[in-house]
Amino acid sequence: MDATNATADDAERTVRRVVDRIEEAAVVDREVLHAMLSATLARGHVLLEDVPGTGKTVTARVIAEAMGLEFTRLQFTPDLLPSDVTGSTIYDEQAGEFEFAPGPVFTNVVLADEINRAPPKTQAALLEAMEERQVSVDGTTYDLPDPFLVVATQNPIEQEGTFRLPEAQRDRFSVKTSLGYPDLEGEMGLLERRANRRSLSPSVEPVASPDGVRLLQALAEEVTVDEKVRRYIVEIARQTRADQRAEIGVSPRGVQRVFEAARAAALIEGRSYVTPDDVKRLAGPTMAHRIVLTTEATVEGVDGTAIVRHAVNAVDVPAVAPGPDDPEPMIDSGTESAAADGDGPDAASGRDATDPHGGATEADRRDESWHGE
Repeated sequence: MDATNATADDAERTVRRVVDRIEEAAVVDREVLHAMLSATLARGHVLLEDVPGTGKTVTARVIAEAMGLEFTRLQFTPDLLPSDVTGSTIYDEQAGEFEFAPGPVFTNVVLADEINRAPPKTQAALLEAMEERQVSVDGTTYDLPDPFLVVATQNPIEQEGTFRLPEAQRDRFSVKTSLGYPDLEGEMGLLERRANRRSLSPSVEPVASPDGVRLLQALAEEVTVDEKVRRYIVEIARQTRADQRAEIGVSPRGVQRVFEAARAAALIEGRSYVTPDDVKRLAGPTMAHRIVLTTEATVEGVDGTAIVRHAVNAVDVPAVAPGPDDPEPMIDSGTESAAADGDGPDAASGRDATDPHGGATEADRRDESWHGE
């Protein structure tokens, strides 16, 4: 992809090659992969919450390999120190001076495996790295490589000996999603791929490079977002704050992350503009983990996805038109809700979007999740 005249179509072709290469080695739902790549091109970070053995590590590694990025896996444990993440200053006896030894965070893609197993002080060591793309050790600041992506994982089932991520840490992640179990064909494909290789873990050849990824990220910054779509994002976020089941709704930082991820999602689709469907598609993965529930809602089994789903259904979808230079018309959704257009789980269930609980039973609200979340 030529940096001098790259277009959204070029970006779409590049991302398609990356996706095809990833799917050679890993079985990942397209919606989940779309969300993860949107976060990557938006210079964000990803939190994967899933049970062991669903391919979180493999997925993170093959994404890095397909994009030609350096990859490091860091296993978080209760005895892990902040310096084990960022690096430390050591004394060089031969040179007779102190020098900085970079930690594993100095790479393009960092897999923070089981991040909730490390104590809060070590978790916080990632905060500056994730937000500022730098670390400070002994009063000196060191820049991290560019691109830089953190993919953190945590197990939602086994909570003994874990330290729950604080809200400030969760808010640093652009996207929180779950791989889930593959379908029958997916698991059969896994076995076929394992039968055709000699190594335990799959690997792929790169189809992009760090320069190419930086170019894609720059192109995402040029994607236009109509004022009506911007207001749509803000109104959904404000609706989550007004929900009585939420003690804290989506933050202003969260609004910006949705905006950035939607631009990246449009680029992945080969468009230079954002549609309301881009926002709806990413609303769950980008907003739900930022919501702090009330005690009553937690006891009732409500989760953040239910609140986001209700907010999306409660806000009218704007009718927007393409700009004069746009080759394709943007979707004109009128005032249809997510349930009406078949994008959300409510469309299949026929639940009342005006009901704050969506007409679901407590078991439904506890078990169902946003598609790709």
